[in-house]
Amino acid sequence: MSATGYLLRQMVDRLEPGATLAEPLPALNRVLYCHRGSFETDDGARCAEDAAWYGAGEVTVTAGPEGAVIWRWELSPAESEAVRVQGDGVTSTENLSAPLDGPDPGAEWIMRCDSVKFPIGGCALTHTHQGPGIRCLRQGQIRIDTRGKSTHYLPGQAWFEPGADPVFAQASELECTRFVRVMILPAELRGKSSIQYVNPEDLEKPKSQRYTGYVDEPIEH
Repeated sequence: MSATGYLLRQMVDRLEPGATLAEPLPALNRVLYCHRGSFETDDGARCAEDAAWYGAGEVTVTAGPEGAVIWRWELSPAESEAVRVQGDGVTSTENLSAPLDGPDPGAEWIMRCDSVKFPIGGCALTHTHQGPGIRCLRQGQIRIDTRGKSTHYLPGQAWFEPGADPVFAQASELECTRFVRVMILPAELRGKSSIQYVNPEDLEKPKSQRYTGYVDEPIEH
């Protein structure tokens, strides 16, 4: 990906029961993942817990009767400020942001949201991905080994993977582990896996992780 000044950001929006945004979120390529509760967008889409919505235009969100905790990923110009939701019963915090090398305006890219679940003690063998992304832990605990460092994450914590760096992931030995991620990938990977194993001997080994897909949509320039 060529450096064109993009930023991938993850926000956490909390809406009390029935709360509505006072102003629409501005036009950006974004994913709204319902971490808790439910919400509805002004285009008529409804998302219950563990579902996601994608759009590139302005959007207004209203929480369901149990409220909503929304994990929001946005692709924006590198110099832009975080977009914080506004309204009665609405709060917003920035979880993580990371500059990207791309997407190149001359190429076609997709924005993918999926989740990765590990059984107790599961792991992801050393691998890379064909594009960058931000992960956020939803359940359990996980250790990420990359660039000679090991980092331990708990639910709600996020981390960035540029894609090309080899990563080994070790999930909790005490409970199932699951994270949600949004990645920026070449358009030819739509509907296809982006993972590439570093060690040839790992290609045929059984893999413990399981995937759930939510969004796999072309990015609007």
